[in-house]
Amino acid sequence: MLMNQTIDKLNYMKLFGLIKGLEEQKANPEAQGLSFEERISLLIDREMAERDDRRLTRLLREAKLKVTACLEGLDYSGARGLDRSVVAGLAGFDWLERHHNIIICGATGTGKTYLSCAFGNGACRKGERTYYLRVPKLLEELKMARVDGSYMRFMARIARTRLLVLDDFGLSAFSEMEAKDFLEVVEECVGKSSIIIAGQLPLERWHEAIGNPTVADAVLDRLVHSAYKFNLKGESMRRKSFPKTEANSDTM
Repeated sequence: MLMNQTIDKLNYMKLFGLIKGLEEQKANPEAQGLSFEERISLLIDREMAERDDRRLTRLLREAKLKVTACLEGLDYSGARGLDRSVVAGLAGFDWLERHHNIIICGATGTGKTYLSCAFGNGACRKGERTYYLRVPKLLEELKMARVDGSYMRFMARIARTRLLVLDDFGLSAFSEMEAKDFLEVVEECVGKSSIIIAGQLPLERWHEAIGNPTVADAVLDRLVHSAYKFNLKGESMRRKSFPKTEANSDTM
C-alpha cells in the first residue's frame, strides 16, 4: 500500500524515471543487497536518463529532420569530398558555441541532405534546439506569415533555434522579396546560432540565385567567412542504394 502511494506521488510529480527505477529494483534480487546510498544513486541516474530521452525525443520531433541520419553512418568510400578528420572535428559541436556555419554543395544524390540531417541529429543529441526547412518551404512560410500576421512569431522560432538547417538552396532564383526575407533569417541567426545550408549551387553562383547584388553580398558576408565547407562529389548515393534492374533501368 505504501509503495502504491509513493508511486502515485511520483506520477503526480512526473518523476517517471524514478518509478521505472523502483520497478526495476523490485524485480532484481541483486538490488536488495545494495546500500541505501547505492540504490538512491541508481534511481537518480534512471530519472536523469529518462529526462534525457524525453528531451531528445522532443528535440528530434521539433527539428523535423527530413531523413533519419547520424554522423556515424556516413559513407567515406570513394572520392566523395568527405574528410573523416574534418567530420570528426565537427562532431564535438563546439562550432555551435562559436556560431559558425556549414555549407554543403554538390550534385543531386551526393548525400547533401543526409549530411545536413546527420549534423542536425547530432545537435539534438547535444541538447540543442534544431530546425530543418527546405529553402522553398522557408520562403513560402515567410510569405504566408506576412499575410496571416504570424511573421513575428515565426521569426521568434528562428531566433530560439540553435541550429537552422536549410536544404535545397538555389533551386530557383529568388524574387526581390524572397531575397530580403532570406537575409532577414540569416541576420536573425548571426552571432546567436548556426546555419547549415545545403544545395546543388556552388558558392560562386549564389549571387546569381539571390539576385539583388547588395542582398547577396550581405548574405555571403554573414555566412561564408565563418563556415566549414563541403563540396560533395561522386555518383548518386541513391543509385548505390537502388541498383538498376530491368524494371527501373529506363528511369535511372
